[in-house]
Amino acid sequence: MERDDLDQALLQAHAEGDSTALIRLYSLAADTAEGAGDIDRACFYLTHAFVFALESGAPEADPLNARLAAQGRAHRLVF
Repeated sequence: MERDDLDQALLQAHAEGDSTALIRLYSLAADTAEGAGDIDRACFYLTHAFVFALESGAPEADPLNARLAAQGRAHRLVF
């Protein structure tokens, strides 16, 4: 997904309050940033995905937390 398309999809998901889409899209943005070697940007997006996963009780919270912990950006939590 192109950056502009991803940004538009994120804005739409925010407007709709679609937590599932927000988790998926922020995770995709994190994957893209990580692939480009931009760990700070990747962790920024991972944090957003993680927060939405926590708020909605989504199972993605655990692997997102693990990714952030592996980068030294969070403590590993037990779910």
